[in-house]
Amino acid sequence: MTIDHGVEPAEALRTRIAEVLARARARTAGLTDCVDEADLVAQHSRIMSPLVWDLAHIGNQEELWLVRDVGGREPVRSDIDDLYDAFKHARSNRPALPLLSPAEARGYAGSVRDKVWDVLDRSSLGGRNLERDGFAFGMIAQHEQQHDETMLATHQLRTGAAVLEAPAPPPGAPVPLEVIVPGGEFVMGTSTEPWALDNERPAHRVSVHAFAIDAAPITNEQYLAFIADDGYHRSELWSEAGWAHRVAEGLTAPQFWEHDTDGNWWRRVFGSMRPLAPRQPVVHVCWFEAEAFARWAGKRLPTEAEWEKAARFDPATGRSLRYPWGDDDPTPARANLGQRHLEPAEVGAYRQGVSPTGVHQLIGDVWEWTSSGFDPYPGFAPFPYREYSEVFFGGDYRVLRGGSFGTDEVACRGTFRNWDHPIRRQIFAGFRLARDLTPGETDGPR
Repeated sequence: MTIDHGVEPAEALRTRIAEVLARARARTAGLTDCVDEADLVAQHSRIMSPLVWDLAHIGNQEELWLVRDVGGREPVRSDIDDLYDAFKHARSNRPALPLLSPAEARGYAGSVRDKVWDVLDRSSLGGRNLERDGFAFGMIAQHEQQHDETMLATHQLRTGAAVLEAPAPPPGAPVPLEVIVPGGEFVMGTSTEPWALDNERPAHRVSVHAFAIDAAPITNEQYLAFIADDGYHRSELWSEAGWAHRVAEGLTAPQFWEHDTDGNWWRRVFGSMRPLAPRQPVVHVCWFEAEAFARWAGKRLPTEAEWEKAARFDPATGRSLRYPWGDDDPTPARANLGQRHLEPAEVGAYRQGVSPTGVHQLIGDVWEWTSSGFDPYPGFAPFPYREYSEVFFGGDYRVLRGGSFGTDEVACRGTFRNWDHPIRRQIFAGFRLARDLTPGETDGPR
């Protein structure tokens, strides 16, 4: 977020907060109003909540943090706090809970939002850390948009006729195969981005060796070559855990891919079957699939530090930028974000979003798996609650970077960190590859 430091910065910030909160709520309404009550209360996958749970959970988190904490107001519905506590009820069990009906959930979220507008009007947007620079409001806007992306993934999993519409993304253009990112130190993370979450902090210096990274994410066409070369049936390409998962789940292609008797590949996109677009980034692959592809290609997944250096480091100034293209906020010409489209754009579609080292589409289109586990940065401090990040550190989680076509710009920046289990495929995730340099290689595209 860029804060206006003009004559009335607090009022400019207040206007900005109102805009992002309204944008999130409009998206939530669009994702829940387009289906009937039966669809809202149904569980479309055991790894996802019913849409109506997400709707009321969004309202409950907003009530807890903005109405009760920041605003100091009386509870709207304290009797439902346990129902919508994500840590108390597994997703698979949520349909059995006495959840609010769709009408009740909409009414509840609306009542909370009405109180939030008054809290926003009265907040100084300063003082204690939770309110400074509007952090609590930004956190809640990000939370709602993250659940909107989760609900979008639920829409992809539901059966039945298509209910979502969006224009096609822009066409692509030729890009280099890979670029070389120079070695040395850069500043990773942030200590100045006002709405950055705790796992993005603090800024710290990290040194990486020079490396090559793909100029664009791996495409459907490239992934088809892996399938054609029997990649799903060659155990030597897979880790032991990855092979066990592939066999147990019977994986033979990315999720939602199908092929007909003539050998043509199709992909289900929010209820519609579409021919596979060869130059779009592959999506709905798990970390194990990305790892196997990388081994097949003779490369590897980038580390999280390598990904962030490719996305933020400007060799000409030595600075770490907010985004690949600079410090300005995203625009439709720079990145495929915000559910503006319902699929990734072809590689090379966003010339205005290229990083200083020549890497394309690092923001938007598909979340990108990295090789790194989810761990705290040096000097990490949980804020404002341990359950956002700290309880997830360690384990088998793998970090994803960059956002997808379903990620809103308020929840996506060069430092933003996402994480998930290596088996997850319902998320809008793809990947790009990296490799170590051979002796004598120099900077420049290839």
